[in-house]
Amino acid sequence: MKEIILNVEGMMCEGCENRIKNAVGAIDGVVDVSAKHDTGIVKLIARDNVTEDIVRERIEDIGFTVKD
Repeated sequence: MKEIILNVEGMMCEGCENRIKNAVGAIDGVVDVSAKHDTGIVKLIARDNVTEDIVRERIEDIGFTVKD
């Protein structure tokens, strides 16, 4: 297992948090996801088959920006 932490722009409310949690949580191998709109931080615990690129693409597909 590994932890991935991303800075995400565009989260404005709990609804945004839930959209990200649902999208990222649907990735096979993701065990737990948390998203905080006030800090812009998304943290997840995932199996080794889940890469940061996979998570970044999923978040950007639903309209948010992942900062480098």
